[in-house]
Amino acid sequence: MSTVADDALAERAADPLGPVDHAVERAASALASRQRDDGHWVFELEADATIPAEYVLLRHYLGEPVDAVLEAKIGRYLRRIQSAEHGGWGLFHAGAFDVSATVKAYYALKMIGDDPGEPHMARARAAVLAAGGAAASNVFTRIQLALYGAGPWDAVPTMPPELILAPRWFPIHLSKTSYWARTVVVPLLVLATLKPVARNPRGVRVDELYTGRPVRTGSKAAGLKRSWTIAFNTLDHLLKAGDGLWPKGMRARAIDRCVAWVTERLNGVDGLGAIYPAMANSVMMFDALGHPPGHRARAMARESVERLLVIRDDEAYCQPCVSPVWDTALAAHAMMEAGDDAAADRALAWLKPRQVLDVAGDWAEARPAVRPGGWAFQYRNDHYPDLDDTAVVVMAMDRARGRLGTLNDEAIGRGADWTVGLQCSDGGWGAFDADNSYHYLNNLPFADHGALLDPPTADVSARVVSMLAQLGEPQDSPRMAAALAYLEREQEAEGSWFGRWGVNYIYGTWSVLCALNAAGIGPETPMVAKAVAWLAAIQNDDGGWGEDCESYALDRTGHTSAPSTASQTAWALLGLMAAGEVESPAVARGIAWLQAHQSDDGLWGQEHYTGGGFPRVFYLRYHGYPAYFPLWAMARYRNLKRSNGTRVGFGM
Repeated sequence: MSTVADDALAERAADPLGPVDHAVERAASALASRQRDDGHWVFELEADATIPAEYVLLRHYLGEPVDAVLEAKIGRYLRRIQSAEHGGWGLFHAGAFDVSATVKAYYALKMIGDDPGEPHMARARAAVLAAGGAAASNVFTRIQLALYGAGPWDAVPTMPPELILAPRWFPIHLSKTSYWARTVVVPLLVLATLKPVARNPRGVRVDELYTGRPVRTGSKAAGLKRSWTIAFNTLDHLLKAGDGLWPKGMRARAIDRCVAWVTERLNGVDGLGAIYPAMANSVMMFDALGHPPGHRARAMARESVERLLVIRDDEAYCQPCVSPVWDTALAAHAMMEAGDDAAADRALAWLKPRQVLDVAGDWAEARPAVRPGGWAFQYRNDHYPDLDDTAVVVMAMDRARGRLGTLNDEAIGRGADWTVGLQCSDGGWGAFDADNSYHYLNNLPFADHGALLDPPTADVSARVVSMLAQLGEPQDSPRMAAALAYLEREQEAEGSWFGRWGVNYIYGTWSVLCALNAAGIGPETPMVAKAVAWLAAIQNDDGGWGEDCESYALDRTGHTSAPSTASQTAWALLGLMAAGEVESPAVARGIAWLQAHQSDDGLWGQEHYTGGGFPRVFYLRYHGYPAYFPLWAMARYRNLKRSNGTRVGFGM
């Protein structure tokens, strides 16, 4: 008499892919159950302690009634993610101590009502003081402290609002910075000029976080050219000395221009730039100008912040932004790979009307002749569509042409035209702008985060190359040849590619291998072979792949090993399969890891942060990544094994 185990072995022998089929079906069902009724997906997007801390501080800055229930939930969240190892807060799960994040989290908890004598507060305070105190925090933290009267404005680099009146040829011009820098800085120009002080009804300060040592004011960004640093620090001293000498008429005109700039880009209840720091700054700007809570622009800006909250039974936190277009486009690819075309088609129907067709955003300053046609990352962000999202949406729509016919042809054409229209002079693509590579600006004193710019990156460029190849662009066309040459130049010595928007070399290498394969660059090509060997070499002993956020070290030393994660394992698998490695032992072991770590709900758990905001400064935990990427990888593996095919690109 056969046993259940014998029957299972016989079934597996008859169909070795049976267990993979089962895993794919479970994951696809779980992902489908999370699709909204209107066809889109949106997962939580979690950053570090700074965003929920700043949210608490914002409410007190405005003097709003205290929501004790909400504050208690945010307090529980902040206490839970405090490090037991170093006593402070890091920039990602299990990350090293960060003084700026810790100062903000400590201040928020004290504002909520935590006694500074409590053990968790004492540990955090000791860690801050050991790191040099609040005076050692970054520029944006020092600005936050100054707005509360908890730090001196003299410690903040001078940012005259007249900057917005400068002509485009001027070396320091807003259009020469990234979209996120622009939207954060413009309302700050007004705040730094008016120097308002928070209403802060509890009168809470954090004097105990200062050591008595002087607060630094100059640029401290590492790895920058000393001559530029000296020049900009000297300029800051001159601006401080002459701050009261600006003609009153010019200053008033500059402030009016800043307000008009913000108001034009306010983006309804989706907020300025659709990112928390810019939204919060816009609210404080309107408040500082005397606009009451009922003022239309201020009320919209304030509502945009509330929409970022994630409130659970016991905890709450504030997201840095939301990611519905990104989540929906990637989930649609995964569902098509898994065979659920109906779910994917509903997603595409939701995506189509979100294409920006009638707004020439800030990108048009560099490319005025290009027609709009991109998609944003968020629900709405018309002035700032991005190339990564647009390429992924276009590829998803193109995949569905066999079912949907010409339904999305115009959207595909407009999206592709807009994307290729923003190709940079070096052949690559940035995320939001063309040729945003004015690297000397990262020496500005208020750019101590080193993330003021949006230059071309390998991962975004690879996505566009994948899109072009999928749409039939020949390998030897001038724009494709320039893009492929850019990717070849960007390859690291050991064979990987840097991943700007995902952690890190695994993400970049996956992206580029998909692009090269889609473009017809075969596995025998040296750069492909080197990348394949590198991915195999960094595979963890358990069969998965992992990489720590510390891999973004300034010296670009490369991959930093970490425990295996579902999303990074999926990226490595998709990259290897794109390079023709479907039958390799590395792929088999990676698939086995995903099978073994699938949760009871059909998806995968993952606390580690694998999304990039700004290297070394800001990281993201995409809650959707362990939902759709592992499904995509396992479904592709099954499909390739069954078809004996190896030619796949990002979405083909």
